[in-house]
Amino acid sequence: MIYLDNSATTKPDEQIMRTFIQANERFYANPASLHEMGVETNKLLSRSRQQVADVFGTTAEQVVFTSGGSESNNFIIKGIARANTHRGKHILVSAIEHASVLESVRALEQEGFTVDYVDVTTTGIIDLEDLQRKLQKDTVLVSVMHVNNEVGAIQPIEQIAQIVHRESRAFFHVDAVQSFGKLPIRFASEAGPDAITISGHKLHALKGTGVAVFRKQMTLEPLIHGGGQEMGLRSGTVAVPQYVALSKAIRLSAEQQQVNARKYSMWRNELHEFLQQFKTIRVLSTNQGAPHIVSYAVSGIKGEVMINAMQAHNVIISTSSACHSKDTKVSHVVSAMNVPHEYARGVVRISFGMFNTDEEIQQVKDIIERVIQQVKGEVKKYEMA
Repeated sequence: MIYLDNSATTKPDEQIMRTFIQANERFYANPASLHEMGVETNKLLSRSRQQVADVFGTTAEQVVFTSGGSESNNFIIKGIARANTHRGKHILVSAIEHASVLESVRALEQEGFTVDYVDVTTTGIIDLEDLQRKLQKDTVLVSVMHVNNEVGAIQPIEQIAQIVHRESRAFFHVDAVQSFGKLPIRFASEAGPDAITISGHKLHALKGTGVAVFRKQMTLEPLIHGGGQEMGLRSGTVAVPQYVALSKAIRLSAEQQQVNARKYSMWRNELHEFLQQFKTIRVLSTNQGAPHIVSYAVSGIKGEVMINAMQAHNVIISTSSACHSKDTKVSHVVSAMNVPHEYARGVVRISFGMFNTDEEIQQVKDIIERVIQQVKGEVKKYEMA
């Protein structure tokens, strides 16, 4: 089986699993307990928090462990908006955000906040002029994902940050779930985000782990109330072994980022060139996009047909978003990019991970060619003009 759905989730790395198991066996005490075992467990948690902070260029106090990307997005967006209504009640997000962002701002609309959606180009890049037009004096939060999970479009984070910080008092949040470990992102200066979201299971770590990281001290309202863990921002007994494993995954991903990006970029460009030889295929991802995502559609063929046909050849890919894989409607991302109707329901995604190989990519090219012939008849490759 060739697994190419790493943007949906990744196979856990064996060394990260070992770290988790060892921490579970030795540091299972509650880190809030005052006895020696609790104190030692809390020291390990503190070291893990500091390690994450070092990767992003912030302080340990600005690292809040969560259950994953969706919770981190909810926590940051709702927490910042609710705690800073004195700054305003207007929110800006891009039209192609992850559901956890879109549903969070829709929930805030029910509380009296106003939300505007920034347009994107046909390649999925945010329209900076539209962003500037829609910023208001009372904009409290701008949220834009670094890499789109469906088509791999990379947003110009530094340019967005400059506009947001120059033109408003708004906080700038970046969902980096799809970009971290493939592209650099950290709090190097104010020409960047104020808050970043990371998810463990996209980094060959454990599901149910994530982190919200902040550039500086911010006022947020907690989503979860109780014992005051995580600096009072996320109550509940802290899952120390999970977060120890997550911090290791984050460190390894940062260390391996350049090597992985070069490898993935080579595969992406190779597949793009191959796919563009077919008259019935439209490639949505670009060579300027995320290195690990290839997105394409076959004219008149639904995405689930392509997935099933590829799976029959032992290749696992997905529709454009695994979060909505059972939804037969056209993706909001595809709609925002104005993808032609004959392709809109057929967008599928190939996404690479650390366990993929050169040999697998060659096999996948052969299988795609067979599948295209199967679902579209005798489709032949044509010479590029």
